[in-house]
Amino acid sequence: MTVSSISPLGILVPLAQEAEALFALMKQDGATHTQRIGGRDYHSGHLFGRSCVLTLSRVGKVAAATAAAGLIHAYKVGAILNVGVAGGAAATVKVGDIVVADAMLQHDLDARPIFPRYEVPLTGMSRFAADAAIGNSLSQAIEAFLAEDLLQLSAEIRERFALAAPRLHRGLIISGDQFVNGHAAVAALRDDIPDALAIEMESGAVAQICHDYGIPCGVLRTISDSADDNAHVDFPAFLATVASFYSHHILRRFLQRTDW
Repeated sequence: MTVSSISPLGILVPLAQEAEALFALMKQDGATHTQRIGGRDYHSGHLFGRSCVLTLSRVGKVAAATAAAGLIHAYKVGAILNVGVAGGAAATVKVGDIVVADAMLQHDLDARPIFPRYEVPLTGMSRFAADAAIGNSLSQAIEAFLAEDLLQLSAEIRERFALAAPRLHRGLIISGDQFVNGHAAVAALRDDIPDALAIEMESGAVAQICHDYGIPCGVLRTISDSADDNAHVDFPAFLATVASFYSHHILRRFLQRTDW
């Protein structure tokens, strides 16, 4: 799907640390306007030269769906980009890796026996596709980031979080209203959804909303943990020093592109 360069891009961020860092960058790029809708502040302006509307969705599927609907109704955004962190679901996905979604699924949705497991009732769908053009541009921006920008992080930070050779992954991201942080829970999800790459709490709902309204959707997630029993360790530090750095430089490269 071709995304209009006239309509603003909606950027939806679940956690305050990353949202505040991006808003600070937006203010550096010119005048901004803030409007409060549904208990959320929507910041409109430009980010790296591109017309954008940024909002802190808060955590969870309902919060994310509410924020996405606000972007669509109040700002007529041409696309929505969901940016944040996630736990690694696949054994091959490590801390510091980046996942771009090709599809999203809600792993806690179960209306059996009336509907199949994971299927959103009355849609006939369990997996909602991300926009291919956005995904391709994100992937190209990430490859350039990994090759050229990552070394700007200090050696101390890269060593602290074992960021030896981060990789880009594309595929399925799964969402649910639960913080998955145990080996048994991760193992069960791997058995049930073996192609899942990352686990978080928002993008499945954002994808459903975007599908309903015919809005292109992209998802960018930095892997902050392996969703195991140590998933909480150093999370605030990772957000402040790694995730915000990733989103800054990847979005800079992505938003300055003109081919999506």
